[in-house]
Amino acid sequence: MKAGPRLLALHVCIYGLPLWALAQGLGPTGANILNNGSDMVQGIWIVAGHVKTAQGAPVRGASVTVSPVTAAGPRNLTTDAQGEFRTEYQSVIGAVSGGFSVILTVKKKPFLTAHAYANYGSSNRTWVIPLTLRESEEDPDMLSSQDLIAALAPRLRQLGPEQGLPTKSEKDYTRAVAFLLEQHNPERAVPLLWKVAENNPSCVGCRMMLGLAQLSWCDWDDADRTIAESVNATIANRNLGRPEPLLAYGTKLNWQHQPEKAEPYFVEALKFAPQDALTLQELGRTLLARQKFGAANDALRQALAAGAGPEARLLYAESWLGAGQPDEAEAELKRYLNGRDVRNLPPRVRHLWANIQDRKKAEALYAKTETQQGQPVIDLVQHPPTELIQGLEPAADQQQLNCILDGVGARILEMAREFPNTSSLEEIHQEKLGSKGAIKNTQEQRFRYLCMVPHGAGTPELVEYRADFDGHEASPKGLSDGFMLTNGFASTELLFHPTYRAESTFRYLGRQLIHDRAAYVVAFAQIPGKARFCGKFRRGQTLVTTLSQGLAWIDPATYQIVRLHTELLNPVPELRLDGEAMNIDFNAVHFKNAQESFWLPEEVTVTLNWNGRVLRNRHKYSDFKLFSVDASEKIGTPKGGAEPSLGAEAPAARP
Repeated sequence: MKAGPRLLALHVCIYGLPLWALAQGLGPTGANILNNGSDMVQGIWIVAGHVKTAQGAPVRGASVTVSPVTAAGPRNLTTDAQGEFRTEYQSVIGAVSGGFSVILTVKKKPFLTAHAYANYGSSNRTWVIPLTLRESEEDPDMLSSQDLIAALAPRLRQLGPEQGLPTKSEKDYTRAVAFLLEQHNPERAVPLLWKVAENNPSCVGCRMMLGLAQLSWCDWDDADRTIAESVNATIANRNLGRPEPLLAYGTKLNWQHQPEKAEPYFVEALKFAPQDALTLQELGRTLLARQKFGAANDALRQALAAGAGPEARLLYAESWLGAGQPDEAEAELKRYLNGRDVRNLPPRVRHLWANIQDRKKAEALYAKTETQQGQPVIDLVQHPPTELIQGLEPAADQQQLNCILDGVGARILEMAREFPNTSSLEEIHQEKLGSKGAIKNTQEQRFRYLCMVPHGAGTPELVEYRADFDGHEASPKGLSDGFMLTNGFASTELLFHPTYRAESTFRYLGRQLIHDRAAYVVAFAQIPGKARFCGKFRRGQTLVTTLSQGLAWIDPATYQIVRLHTELLNPVPELRLDGEAMNIDFNAVHFKNAQESFWLPEEVTVTLNWNGRVLRNRHKYSDFKLFSVDASEKIGTPKGGAEPSLGAEAPAARP
């Protein structure tokens, strides 16, 4: 739910994160001894590290090879139960050579082999080197790391003084690029690129190429740090900045399933290169993940026009389906297939094809309910259930309908401007019912229920999710025991948002007493093939879009929806979904630090008739509170201008 432009500003400093920083107390490091005050240094260097999975769990029994670059031979170590290892080197080195440095190689099945390069300089500094092991399979719905490197590295091949690379460093940079791109040897490329980047901090392209080399080398931790530093350097000096760090960092956030944080980085990258096909493609992917289908469709159309490849075409088909246009989705998918048999393609493509066909079958099913005049037979609009409208004072005509809809739409837009981030206590009572309505089994659960408006969203939306009482994201249990899971109630009134108004049929029924006060009663039904704000019903891996019809009770003084009743527009026989009914009672909530009250769901009942079974969930909400978003997200314009202020999270820099 959004009205008016808002800017998403991310302010995160490199130094403030609790990843592995300087480690003290690891044992004696010895004293530096200069030979006749010349360039020879003798000392004891401690090489220590911590090996973990991408989820942060320590990896025990990993094989670690420590290979000094200019000193003694390699050593083979094994991580302990905490995933840690340690060894010491005593060596005499030339200070002018750049000091003591090592290459680390970590192996452990079934993970990819990981690497790291550490340059200790000429002093006996000690720190714990983090090494992350990742499994070989990447998310097939994301841009792969190989594709990212293949797309960005050639752009950085030719750098010069104008890009911050002085002539004296060009030779090392050229050699490093040849190692990476021509010989596919990141182990040789990384130390050279590290030297170039350290000697030329204003060369954003040099540091970005180092980050890509580290990524190619499976040095995930250093790659994260280096790319983040490149982002912050780009933001600090736009004259020397480049789009590649922003594109890479947004992609990394998508890998971490944080599309709401990734989106601003792609938008910012487009300011450097407005027609960049890959950036437009990845922005479209991000918008799809956020279910901003219209905006995703536009970005992907531009990506294809700019020369994007088959991946953009596949995403474009997904955006058409999300926008409720299965025919256009099918046409784009056929262009993507280019004569290939969909049955021989990866699961992602097969699932998209199946979802398109399911959507077309659903539309065909709705079409069968048309009358001879071609108008949909919509029961709740033309024939509302008598039990819902007892005591209704019928409307004489429809003259008031547009005025009522305008009032509700204005109320929702006003709420979007002022809506705070809220949390409440959610009590869920789940029931399985018998054929005659008797309760056969029940289950109780409690959560904190969070609701917020995502700033920068291209279409009206609310983000609703649950957390346990320690603040961690959580989901209700019981699906495997035959109960159902339900959510998304506060968003239901968005059916009346001006953006979606043309996608439903409305009828003013009259006035009815609700809570001892007369309320307008408006019936509605979504229009098949046009509605974008749809419901979702999932059974196993099958996800089906559903449309709704229902009644809304509206306060005449404030145009606030105080009660909603919805049902399926039509059954979904292929999933044996015969019926779904939802009742939502809204109530005004007053917060201490807010002048206005906000209407939020107080009690919700959902009844499902599926596969011959009747399931019912009751949700009650209380103890409403305001909460602040993560400190990395702030709303507004940065000091000194109207541009969004971006900053990249990075591990603490090595000494």
